[in-house]
Amino acid sequence: MSVSTIDIKVKKVEKSRINQLDPNNIQFGKLYSDHMLVADYEDGEWKQAEIVPFENLNLSPATTFMHYGQAIFEGVKAYRSPNGEISVFRPHDNWKRMNRSAERMAMPDVPEELFMEGIRKLVEIDSNWVPEQDGTALYIRPFMIAVDEFIGVRPAEKFKFIIITSPAGPYYSKPVSIYVQDQYVRAFPGGIGFTKAAGNYGMSMYPTMKIRQMGFDQILWTDGFEHKYVQEIGTMNVFFIIGDKAVTPDLNQDLILEGVTRDSVITLLREKGITVEERPISIDEIEAAYKAGELKEAFGTGTAASIAPIAKLTYHDDQMALPPVEQWEVTNWLMKTLADIRYGRSTDTHGWRFKV
Repeated sequence: MSVSTIDIKVKKVEKSRINQLDPNNIQFGKLYSDHMLVADYEDGEWKQAEIVPFENLNLSPATTFMHYGQAIFEGVKAYRSPNGEISVFRPHDNWKRMNRSAERMAMPDVPEELFMEGIRKLVEIDSNWVPEQDGTALYIRPFMIAVDEFIGVRPAEKFKFIIITSPAGPYYSKPVSIYVQDQYVRAFPGGIGFTKAAGNYGMSMYPTMKIRQMGFDQILWTDGFEHKYVQEIGTMNVFFIIGDKAVTPDLNQDLILEGVTRDSVITLLREKGITVEERPISIDEIEAAYKAGELKEAFGTGTAASIAPIAKLTYHDDQMALPPVEQWEVTNWLMKTLADIRYGRSTDTHGWRFKV
C-alpha cells in the first residue's frame, strides 16, 4: 500500500479555533490545532485510522502506560514557504526512528503509510494553522501509548497511535547557559537512551529543575561510569566547533538519540568541506580546547529548538563563556542554510522536504 492510498476517515470540527492563534505571539506547545489523528492497535493489527476534532481521551485509571511508561513519541515540523506551499521536514526519518523506539519498548511498528499519510492529511486539513513568520512552524507530535486496562507488569496488547499538531515559535529566545551534569545520569549502555521514550524525559525533570534554580537553562549530560564523556544537552544533540573541526558524540552503545536535525547538520557541514568527527568527547577535552582558545562555538540541535547556540558552559567552578554569537561563522551559516531549505527559500537537493 502506498502512502497516498490508505483510507483515513475524517470528521471535521463544526467551528475552528483558529481565532485563538495570535501570529505575533506564538508560544511553543501552548495551543493545539483543530484536529488529531487516532488509530487503535488490537488483536495484532491496526484498525481504521480517523482524523477527528482535537479532544480529551477517555481512559481507564488502570491504563498501562500511566503505570509503566510504555509510551513513545516523535517531533516533526511543517513549514510554509514564501509561495504558500507547505512541506514537512524529513518525516520519513522520524517514522523509522519511531519504530526503533517501538521495538525497544515492546510496541508494534507503525506502518509507513499510516505515519506518512496521517501527517500529510492532518496538516492538509489544518493548513491554516501553519504560521507564516520566519522562525515559526507547525510542530507535529506523533505518539503511541499502551492502553490495556491491566495493572499487571507485562507488555501491553492494545495501543493508540495519535498525532496532534501545534503552532510553534522559537523554543529558545536567546543563547543558552549550560550546566555540565556529573551527578545525575541520562543513559547507560543497554538502556533506552537512543529512543524517544517518555521515561527518558521524565527522569530529566528533577535534575533540570535543580539547575534552573541555579540560574542555568539546560544540562549537558555525561556518562554514568566516569562522568566525563558528554552525551546530550537537555533534549538535544550537541556539537562543538574546535579549531576547524566540528565534534559531536557518536551514536555507539545506544546512549544517544539519532537526531534528524543532527544528521542534517552533519550532512551540510561535510558538504561545505568542514571535517565532522563523531566520537567520544570528554569534558576535559572541551575544557582544554577552551583554555587553548580552540573552542570557537557550541550548539544543540533538535526539531523543537532547531539549532540552539550555547553562550556558556559551567563545569564545577569553571565557566567557559564563548564569544558573542554574532561573531560565530559556522553556527550562523548552519542556521541560515537549514532555515532556507525548510522554508523553501533554496533548492532542496537532499529530498528532505515532504510536500503536503
